[in-house]
Amino acid sequence: MPSALPLADPAPLDGLLPASAGLDAASRDFGVYLHVPFCRVRCGYCDFNTYTATELRGVKQSDYASQAILEVEAGGRILADSGVLPRAAATVFFGGGTPTLLPAENLVRMLQAVERTWGLAPGAEVTTEANPDSVDREYLDSLAAAGFTRVSFGMQSAVPRVLATLERTHDPERIPLVVQWAREAGLDVSLDLIYGTPGESLEDWRTSLEHAIAQRPDHISAYSLIVEDGTKLARQIRRGEVAPVDEDHQADLYELADELLDQAGYGWYEVSNWATDAAHESRHNLAYWRSQDWWGIGPGAHSHVGGVRWWNVKHPSAYADRVLAGHSPAAGRETLDDATREVERVLLGSRIREGLAVESLAPAGRAAVAGLIADELIDPRHAFAGRIVLTLRGRLLADAVVRRLLPD
Repeated sequence: MPSALPLADPAPLDGLLPASAGLDAASRDFGVYLHVPFCRVRCGYCDFNTYTATELRGVKQSDYASQAILEVEAGGRILADSGVLPRAAATVFFGGGTPTLLPAENLVRMLQAVERTWGLAPGAEVTTEANPDSVDREYLDSLAAAGFTRVSFGMQSAVPRVLATLERTHDPERIPLVVQWAREAGLDVSLDLIYGTPGESLEDWRTSLEHAIAQRPDHISAYSLIVEDGTKLARQIRRGEVAPVDEDHQADLYELADELLDQAGYGWYEVSNWATDAAHESRHNLAYWRSQDWWGIGPGAHSHVGGVRWWNVKHPSAYADRVLAGHSPAAGRETLDDATREVERVLLGSRIREGLAVESLAPAGRAAVAGLIADELIDPRHAFAGRIVLTLRGRLLADAVVRRLLPD
């Protein structure tokens, strides 16, 4: 089952935010994340807040769009009543779960609610995640006609044996077809890959990378498999049924990914993400890494506005009860202090290619720069120009770099 929600302060039923949330709002972008918590099957490695049909406790998927729209509309009122400057959504992202398990018209209705409530900024990026076996040409055409601009397909691997270990159900041969349909609909395309699956060889990973690159997507994400406590995969490893994840092997796989993607014309812009050019980077995810504002809609969704973070109740039935009663679905929230915000700024900002300004660091962080250059963890050219940008070795050891940049 999904992991537990964090511990924090209770959230008020009216959802109103403290006055601090609105400070300097004009300097920050605003995005909307819509969580669709449904999957046909639960993959063995998955720790996301998702539910199969047998786990819904009477909740109907067909009712979900209307419930999410209630939260969107309430969100607009809450921000206005909290005195937060109204801003059009620069990005909208449908994640899951599998958003495309819902009929296309449901996603369209939810997007229209966002536009009615907050507006869409000119050139807004509107993305949905999708499993390759959950869409057809007509579905993608419908999304594009309604204003979606981007689709991110969960490819994960091109090797059937690896997909079987992950318990992914799609046929890798379907990838070229769905990419073609998305292209013909006028959508930008991202492919998501996972590396380090138990039993995955370097050649398996090369096969997946080459298959992904051959489709010429605009964007490729490659995430290392993390074995989360409580998942089926964690239990299989603990019982000795599946080999444990080898971190050294994962590093070799990452280096191969960076090599092949660079050769194919993809540039890294975040530790796990590559794009053909800056125009095709995920603007929604960049907003997270830049600590911008976003409202998360749906069960378990997290939000952040002006240093105030909150998260919704997790189960779809509890979520439905809250929004139908006219209450905020928030389960808890916290207001970040200056020290925590600085840690997050360094932690997230160091992961992206634009990096961090050396002068923005505390004295201890500035003093660490020379050692980081000597250890080949940050690029010396950028450092001498005043910015912290990770080298390939630094990306593999990003957490260690952050520890050295932060004061004790």
